[in-house]
Amino acid sequence: MTTTAASKRPLAGIRVLEMGALIAGPFCAKILAEFGADVVKIEPPRTGDPLRAWRYVEDGTSLWWHVQSRNKRSLAVDLRKAEGQAIARALALRADILVENFRPGTLEAWNLSYESLAAVNPGLVMVRVSGYGQTGPYRERPGFGVIGEAVGGLRYVTGTPDRPPSRVGVSIGDTLSALYGVIGAMMALEARRRNGRGQVVDVALYEAVFSVMESMLPEFDRFDVVRERTGSILPGIAPTSAYRCADGSFVLIAANGDSIFQRLCRAMGRHDLATDASLAHNDGRAARQQWLDEQIEQWTSQRAPDEVVAAMQAADVPASKIYTIRDIVADAQYAAREMIREIELGDGSRLAVPGVVPKLSATPGGFDRGGPRLGEHTDDVLRDLGYEAATIADLRAKGIVG
Repeated sequence: MTTTAASKRPLAGIRVLEMGALIAGPFCAKILAEFGADVVKIEPPRTGDPLRAWRYVEDGTSLWWHVQSRNKRSLAVDLRKAEGQAIARALALRADILVENFRPGTLEAWNLSYESLAAVNPGLVMVRVSGYGQTGPYRERPGFGVIGEAVGGLRYVTGTPDRPPSRVGVSIGDTLSALYGVIGAMMALEARRRNGRGQVVDVALYEAVFSVMESMLPEFDRFDVVRERTGSILPGIAPTSAYRCADGSFVLIAANGDSIFQRLCRAMGRHDLATDASLAHNDGRAARQQWLDEQIEQWTSQRAPDEVVAAMQAADVPASKIYTIRDIVADAQYAAREMIREIELGDGSRLAVPGVVPKLSATPGGFDRGGPRLGEHTDDVLRDLGYEAATIADLRAKGIVG
């Protein structure tokens, strides 16, 4: 980063080497880049990260790429070749953080084990994201985010009881793992500040998912309860659900707090429910959850969604329409929080991308550019490592760099 704004971001001066592809590792590195780290992303020459060709592609590049890889520098290197491994090693030996999401054993096969790198660069923090982690009987199994969602318990409880388990509409297993990778990297840097030593941050996709499964494990341990698919409700927490409106759309109402439930009842004109002592607390409402949801939907089904939301807002009851991306782009809250941003692409056009999370008051994150072209920064990075122009040209002629 060279801009004044970038130099003020909290991770300015931190060097990150990203080795991996697709989602989990690169999403982790994306967040580090947004907060000022200099992220060098290694990609295979000619093909690059497969994400470059995923989903909607414009001028040969996926639109997703410009979200996932903004602020990064692209170095095209063939890691299957000894010369390419030497370049990666040189970068790792000067890095603060190395992020990788290969199958366990891959870096070791390339002579890039943590032990060998840390022997020369003892402050190195290595974030390793994999399907099952670096240890255990499943460590060598391949694992994408969807497999982590299945093994972690999320897929089983997602959907409705009368249908097969469904997936969340985004790669939630990958992004949860990426977030844990960032958290682990920040904790490891703090530990390094105290003792001068780096360490390995071992993130398993299935563990990242399992860690957010709330009370699923103790419920099974104590009561032998296996949580099942329940659609839009959470059994035992009432009322909270999606309720059909007059036009067939749904509004989400979350009125499971005792006082909030009272306000909901008054807003609906249902004083009989508000004064029913058996519904005063969550345990009583949970015992009649289905019936209670039917009473609420009788009211919402006679009204337009905007009318329902307005009534809930007037009563201070949490509620919302279920947003599509069209709703998001038009929403005043998104605009006020700068969550709809634009980047300028190489052809001069502008592309809308999500803003940065979280918001830091004194040293906010940001981005200066979209995803780089494949190998866009190869020469710059190699020159920084001390490679001469003739050597770079020779490596390019051999297909080792691009």
